[in-house]
Amino acid sequence: MFMNAAALVAAVCVASPVLVLGGSDETKEKKGKRPALEVRATPRFAFSPADIMLTAELKGGDDVEELYCPEIEWEFGDGDKSIQEADCDPWTPTTKLDRRFTVHHVFKFAGNYLVRVTLSKSGKTIMTQTMQMTVRAGLGDPNGDPG
Repeated sequence: MFMNAAALVAAVCVASPVLVLGGSDETKEKKGKRPALEVRATPRFAFSPADIMLTAELKGGDDVEELYCPEIEWEFGDGDKSIQEADCDPWTPTTKLDRRFTVHHVFKFAGNYLVRVTLSKSGKTIMTQTMQMTVRAGLGDPNGDPG
C-alpha cells in the first residue's frame, strides 16, 4: 500500500498565539510591538516511533522585556511534558531576545497529538501556542493507523 507524504504526519497550527500582558496603551507603546509565536515540527512526515524536533519561534515584533528569558513548557499531547528554564543576565535596553526554542520528543505510538508550548515569566503565562500533529503507525505499532 502506498501513502502520499502528506498523509503520513500533519503538523498544522490550529490556534493563534495567546498573548497575556497587562498595562495601559501608553505603557504598551513604550514597550514596542510583541512578536508572534509559531510552532513547527521536524521532520514533518514520520512513522512511530517518531523522534520529532519541535521548534517554537518568536516571529516579527520588537525585543521586549516581557519576553526576555521565559520559562518554556512543552506539553506533547501524549502525557509527557518538558520544562526549560534559562539562566539569563539582567535585561538592558540593548538585550536581544532568544527567539528560537527547541525540544526533541519521541512519539512512541501512532496517534493524533495536540502539542502546546507555553512561555511564562514569574509564574504568569505570557504566550501559548498549540499545534495538531498526527503520527502514522510504524512497523510493530499496536495502535495501527490513527486516522
